[in-house]
Amino acid sequence: MSHPAKRLRCVRARQDAARAVEGQHEAEERPQLAALASYTRTNHVEEFAVPNVGGGLRVIYPDIPNHLHSRIDLQWPIYTGGRLKALTRAAGAEANALEQDREAARADLKFEITRAFWAVVTARASSDVLRQALERTNAHLTDVRNQLSVGLVPPSDVLTIEAQHARQQMLSIEAESLIETTTAEFKRLVGVDQDVTVELVPVTSNPMAAPFDAVAVTDLRPDRPERKSLLFRIAVAEERVSAASAGSLPVLTTVAGYDMARPNQKVFPIQEKWQPSWDIGIHVRWSFFDGGRARAETAEAAATQRAIEARLRDFDAVVQVEVRQRMAEVKSASAAIDAGVAGVRAATEARRVIAERFSAGVATNTDVLNAQTALLQAELDVTRARANAELASAGLMRALGR
Repeated sequence: MSHPAKRLRCVRARQDAARAVEGQHEAEERPQLAALASYTRTNHVEEFAVPNVGGGLRVIYPDIPNHLHSRIDLQWPIYTGGRLKALTRAAGAEANALEQDREAARADLKFEITRAFWAVVTARASSDVLRQALERTNAHLTDVRNQLSVGLVPPSDVLTIEAQHARQQMLSIEAESLIETTTAEFKRLVGVDQDVTVELVPVTSNPMAAPFDAVAVTDLRPDRPERKSLLFRIAVAEERVSAASAGSLPVLTTVAGYDMARPNQKVFPIQEKWQPSWDIGIHVRWSFFDGGRARAETAEAAATQRAIEARLRDFDAVVQVEVRQRMAEVKSASAAIDAGVAGVRAATEARRVIAERFSAGVATNTDVLNAQTALLQAELDVTRARANAELASAGLMRALGR
C-alpha cells in the first residue's frame, strides 16, 4: 500500500501542473519577442550591372554567395475570439479543483488515522480486559484446586476452569497480535518508522447527538471539499466550451520585426554590407472549414459539463443521506455505551454475588464461570462501544466537511 502522504504529494504536483498550464496560456496572450539569426551559402550568379551616367558600370545584382541575416521578431495575438482567456480561466479553475481534491484527501487521511488510532486503543483495552479476566480465572482456579485437594469438588470442575483459562489465554494472544498489526497500520498512516515506539493516549469526546433538519443539512453541503471541486470542474468545462467555440472565429496577430542583414534583400540595390530594415503588420487567420473539428470539440466539452453537473446532483443527494446515517450511528453508539456500562455494573455485581455463594458452597463452579464470562463480554462490549462512538463522531465530522 502506498503511503497516504504520497497521495497528497501527487495531488499537489497535479495542482502545480495546472498552475503551470494557466501560466502558459497567460503567456500566450502577451507579446512574444525573439532573436533570430541565420547564415546561408548560395551558388555563384552572374552579376547584373547598368551603365552610370558619368561612365562606368553600376552593379545592381552582385554575386554574393554568403548571406548573413539577423532579426528581432515580435508577435502579439490581439484577438483570438476569447480562446486564450477561456483556456487560462479553465486552467485556473482546474488548479482550484485540485486544491479541493487535496483538502478532501487530507480529510480522508485524517479519518483513516482516527480509525487506526481507535483500533489500537481498542486492541490495547481488549488486551487489558483479557489480562484482568485471566487474573480472576487464575484466582478462581487456585480456589477450586484447594477445594479439590480436600474433596469438596470433583476433578471435572478443575478441568473446566483450566479449559476456560486456556481459552482466555488464546484470546489474550490474539489481542496482543492485533495490537501489533493495528499499531503498524497507525505508524504507516502517520509516517512514523515502524521501529519507533509510540504511546497513544485516548481523549474521549462528546459525540454530537443533536439531530439536523433538512434545511441544516442543505446548508452544510457547501462545506464539503468534494462539492467545491465539482463546482470548479463545472467552471472548467464551461470555459472549455467557450474555448472550443472560439475555434471558428478569426485570429488577429500583430507581427513586427527589425532586420539587420548582409546583404539586405529589402534594400535596393543589393550591396554586400550590413543594412537595417523593419516591418510591421497584422495577420488574420479565419478557418472557414476544419472538417467539423471545432464543433466536435465543443460537443465533447459540453457533454463533459453535463456529466459533472449530474455528479454534483448525485453528490447533493448522497451527502444528505450520509449525514443522517452518521447522526444515527452517533446516537446508536452513545446509547450502546450507556447500555454497556450498565451491563458491566450488573455483571460485576453478579460475579461478586456468585463468588460469595460459591465460597459458601451454595453455587456451582459453572455458575462462577458463567458470571466471569458474562463480565468479560460486558467489558469488551463497552470497550468496542466507546471506540465505535469515537469513530462515529469522526465520521460525522467528515460528512459535515469539518
